[in-house]
Amino acid sequence: MGEKLTRAQRLDRLPFTRQHTRLLVGSGVGWALDAMDVGLISFVMAALAISWKLDPGTLSVIGSIGFVGMAIGASLGGLLADRLGRRQVFALTLLVYGLATGASALVGSVAALIALRFVVGLGLGAELPVASTLVSEFAPKRIRGRVVVALEAFWALGWILAALLGYLLVPSSPDGWRWALAVGLVPTLYALVVRFGLPESVRFSESKGRFDEAEASVRRFEDAAGVLPAESPNVVPERTAGTVSIWSPALRGRTLALWTVWFCINLSYYGAFIWIPSLLVGRGFPLVKSFEFTLIITLAQIPGYAVAAWLIEVWGRRLTLATFLAGSALAAVGFGFANTEMTILLAGCLLSFFNLGAWGALYAVGPELYPTTIRGTGTGAAAAFGRIASIIAPLLVPVMLGAGGSGLVFGVFGVAFILAAAAALRLPEQRGLALDAG
Repeated sequence: MGEKLTRAQRLDRLPFTRQHTRLLVGSGVGWALDAMDVGLISFVMAALAISWKLDPGTLSVIGSIGFVGMAIGASLGGLLADRLGRRQVFALTLLVYGLATGASALVGSVAALIALRFVVGLGLGAELPVASTLVSEFAPKRIRGRVVVALEAFWALGWILAALLGYLLVPSSPDGWRWALAVGLVPTLYALVVRFGLPESVRFSESKGRFDEAEASVRRFEDAAGVLPAESPNVVPERTAGTVSIWSPALRGRTLALWTVWFCINLSYYGAFIWIPSLLVGRGFPLVKSFEFTLIITLAQIPGYAVAAWLIEVWGRRLTLATFLAGSALAAVGFGFANTEMTILLAGCLLSFFNLGAWGALYAVGPELYPTTIRGTGTGAAAAFGRIASIIAPLLVPVMLGAGGSGLVFGVFGVAFILAAAAALRLPEQRGLALDAG
């Protein structure tokens, strides 16, 4: 059988295979459906402001309540993923938010919509850190960051789909927003694909003593690469002192830095992108025109992810993340003062490019910072803390608009991006290291 290697080492030595592609695409589709749901609410808000004659305060609650659910969901999802498994929780989250989104299409009151958006948030918040953890635990270490950024790039596809639905369906009739939300039922069907079509994390299976299951998963990937299997010892990862808590002395510094980045990037991203369609309408653009602008701005996410995916294995995690956050700061300030169609589109596309590239790098960094037994907990807790900012952001926008207009709104977001960039430079560099190293 050759040399003895751990199953994690056997996965790390492999090239990128069709099994990796299957896992990436399978997880990525779930990720894209998540993004579609988050993106749709910005178009629904703009439509309801007109058809239901809702004031900015009510719209803020609709925009924020989902993030309350996401904060709770991210924390619970991470904890459950470390206990029940990555795949199981991933499938459950798709089921929860898919059913709740579909039900949202039938609501007849603001209260019902708010209640269902909270449930949607529970599922959405739990899904993202769990999916990134699952993919990270299978990706070979030399390209792990690039693979996770590629997973995050599916967010752009989902947001583009949301923009298309918003552009084509929402303005088409008074009930166009209902048809757009009805599309959100798709994740309930896809949950079956995740549950029965994707493998469980090898590291998680080993941590629970399910060695036959772990061995079968590794051999599927080795067969796809044409690599002879090695002999692996059956060892359950130990919960040693100093690694059982994300706030242990060895981990608290990286946890604090990671939480800071998550908070600041959520504040700026959701404050800006949830409100962009409504802000453009407020500047005098027709609803259809504002949706068209938003669609064009959203398309700039794709090259942002592509560049981040390349740089993250060239520059490393810290520098790539900090650079894209700094670029986001400059673009945010530019968007705040843009006053022509050309400058709005240019600044908006730059904001989309840099901000989503930063998101890709952030999702690659998180799972690398913690050992297997608390990896889901660590990534989920950081996401949950960040969601607090995403709750606050939509509520702050109307207040800041009244106090100082778009210049103040996007100036505050620019400062938040700078703080996030500074925190990113405090994170340990994990490029090329095994997941449990460093």
